[in-house]
Amino acid sequence: MVSSNAKKSPPEFPYQKRLKKTLAEMNPIAEYLIDAGGLTYLTKCLIPDLFDLQDDLETSSSDVANARVPLNDKRIDRSIHSSTGLAFPMTSEGEDAVVRRRGAVTEYRKKMLQHKELDSRVRGVRESLRSTKKDYAKTEDDLKSLQSVGQIIGEVLRPLDNERLIVKASSGPRYVVGCRSKVDKEKLTAGTRVVLDMTTLTIMRALPREVDPVVYNMLHEDPGNISYSAVGGLSDQIRELRESIELPLMNPELFIRVGIKPPKGVLLYGPPGTGKTLLARAIASNIDANFLKVVSSAIIDKYIGESARLIREMFNYARDHQPCIIFMDEIDAIGGRRFSEGTSADREIQRTLMELLNQLDGFDQLGKVKMIMATNRPDVLDPALLRPGRLDRKIEIPLPNEQSRMEILKIHAAGIAKHGEIDYEAVVKLAEGFNGADLRNVCTEAGMSAIRAERDYVIHEDFMKAVRKLNEAKKLESSAHYNADFGKD
Repeated sequence: MVSSNAKKSPPEFPYQKRLKKTLAEMNPIAEYLIDAGGLTYLTKCLIPDLFDLQDDLETSSSDVANARVPLNDKRIDRSIHSSTGLAFPMTSEGEDAVVRRRGAVTEYRKKMLQHKELDSRVRGVRESLRSTKKDYAKTEDDLKSLQSVGQIIGEVLRPLDNERLIVKASSGPRYVVGCRSKVDKEKLTAGTRVVLDMTTLTIMRALPREVDPVVYNMLHEDPGNISYSAVGGLSDQIRELRESIELPLMNPELFIRVGIKPPKGVLLYGPPGTGKTLLARAIASNIDANFLKVVSSAIIDKYIGESARLIREMFNYARDHQPCIIFMDEIDAIGGRRFSEGTSADREIQRTLMELLNQLDGFDQLGKVKMIMATNRPDVLDPALLRPGRLDRKIEIPLPNEQSRMEILKIHAAGIAKHGEIDYEAVVKLAEGFNGADLRNVCTEAGMSAIRAERDYVIHEDFMKAVRKLNEAKKLESSAHYNADFGKD
């Protein structure tokens, strides 16, 4: 039994095992070299193994840390000597090699740290370079735009031959100029707007037709997303309007086979609030065509000839962007009867009407351009505007009957939060003489009544209160009259 006080042998590391094996294999050679005085040569032969042992020592640092053995050079030497039994010191050449190796490793680590630092700096410089290139390109574009020479806008009067054209510049003079090879000469017809070089007056490119900003804003009028099912009580009027506007645009071959010309325009007339504008917006929402919404009173200009020019540009734009629908609301503002007497303002309105008549049935065919006009005063319109060939169809939009009022009321009440059963028939019977706008107002008043009662839903009594309230307002509206003493004490 081994005493507990016996001294424990130190742990044997992998490099010790390897050294013992190497020395056992080289023992015969070592004895011969020692006898021959070759101790120095033996040391030189073992130096590489010592280097390998140092690598093993570094890789087994975790084992050394667990064994709490300090890995300094003296302990390594003592371990080698105690385990191998060799009592030879390391030569100065071997010590120098170890020192150089350690110095090389230290220098290598320093270089690696420097490399990482320089690599991060290079990445930052590259990012800065990319940002600088973008700024440089933007600056170059700005400089080019500042240094670029302006160009002249002109109008082609007529071509002389295949190479030369007569052009009128915007400043007034006329020139015989050439054309760039890239410009399509077939498009350079009389009236085409072109760009002229400032120095040589060569045609650089063709421009689109000039459009007045007022006409351009008409195109961007949003008609909304309205389906035909959202228009209640006007099924016959919708059918006639679609036959006159939608069918010629979508299926023109039907009229060609029959041998007739499709209608050019439609007049919608009727009392206010019956859905004339709503019908036009529904047509615009359901047809893939350009839509120009024109307020007739906005066309009138204080300068003579400007209103007629705006009408011409409006029709020219519609012809260039076919298929196109022109909707002129409140046409009685410019389409009233002409008379011999009047002021200069009245004569300007008459000139605008004559330009409109000329555009409707002039020598130029409208093609896929359709007109929709709306008014609540058809009795004041000029007979020349109403004749066939200009406005071929006149569609009356009357006040809704009881069945139509039921349809309109259900359409407007569909999105309202309701509680309990709503008797629409009772509401409709009380709404005699109401138009579509009045029925929508009934739903609004019912919602306001629910809000006053601090409810988030509408009940039947709210609808009844609303229709009674609006009925009183309709009576006052129909019986309103003013005499000469109105406003006097």
